[in-house]
Amino acid sequence: MAAGDGVIGSESPERAAYLVITGVSLCHFLNDVMQSLLAAIYPLLRDEFSLDFWQIGLLTLVFQVTASLLQPLIGLYTDKRPVPQSLPVGMGSTLCGILLLATASSYPMLLLGASLIGVGSAVFHPEASRVARLASGGKYGAAQSFFQVGGNAGSATGPLLAAFIVVPLGRPSIAWFALGALLGMAILSQVGAWYGRYRKANKGRVVPLIATGLSKRRVTMAIAVLAVLVATKNFYTAGITSYYTFFLIERFGLTTQESQIMLFLFLGAMAVGVVIGGPIGDRLGPLVVIWVSILGVLPFTLALPYVDLFWTGVLSVCIGVILASAFPAIIVYAQELVPGRVGMIAGLFFGFAFG
Repeated sequence: MAAGDGVIGSESPERAAYLVITGVSLCHFLNDVMQSLLAAIYPLLRDEFSLDFWQIGLLTLVFQVTASLLQPLIGLYTDKRPVPQSLPVGMGSTLCGILLLATASSYPMLLLGASLIGVGSAVFHPEASRVARLASGGKYGAAQSFFQVGGNAGSATGPLLAAFIVVPLGRPSIAWFALGALLGMAILSQVGAWYGRYRKANKGRVVPLIATGLSKRRVTMAIAVLAVLVATKNFYTAGITSYYTFFLIERFGLTTQESQIMLFLFLGAMAVGVVIGGPIGDRLGPLVVIWVSILGVLPFTLALPYVDLFWTGVLSVCIGVILASAFPAIIVYAQELVPGRVGMIAGLFFGFAFG
């Protein structure tokens, strides 16, 4: 093994590709654990800094707008000028944001921490999605689902870790999650090295682009419709993750820890939805799954304010599964509509997922 090849570089190509996809999925888990901490500690921040709901909403807005606006721009740039080592740099931004959340002494410092976590996510998602596709061996849907389920599992686990670590130990304990960011930086350095070797080995190779048979206008309209659907779906998700715990505390008298467990059930259901959505989309077609995902939550959402605690949990699980089921199919379908723009499409749709 040559110096600098690292763990991945010492493996066979097939084994290395498997390790790369596993690595980006694990780092997606770590990234989304850390970004989900922000919403999970809102009750603590409200009490410690005497925040009102407008200020809590502004924290969410700063994080989501930072991630949403930067992701497609970063994806577009790296489509033209790939930067293999941007992945650990993005995780480094998340590391700084986590440390700021743990040590902030004022509301502006909280806003800065939220924005740095947003920047980290903006750098991570387009490039990690591209790497997962490159390492997929042509199994784009399976690779995208495996990559995304790491993120959904992280989003579900973050509030649970907040409930059992941050709530009893206090806000400074968030700093311990910086160890996860350091682990992510180490893994992504290996992934970035593999990506660099992949580009070098395939330099000058022309990858055939599969024509869609659609006019540029129809492709643009299709992408716009998909983007609006994703943005609408994730606006709903952001509302639940920001205010669901407060709803449970006020309506059912739950403790902060108990409300975080309920949030974990909802976010865990979204991870399940990502896993099962791909095979269903292969059978029924992506558009069927997309429309069911968008419209299928309506009856459960309308019933939510009128049921007891048990059925609130059941309905939230149903909502989570249905909401998340279409996202892998949307990403792969959109990337096929615009061949050669993997990073831009991933950045656009992951950006809308935040916005």
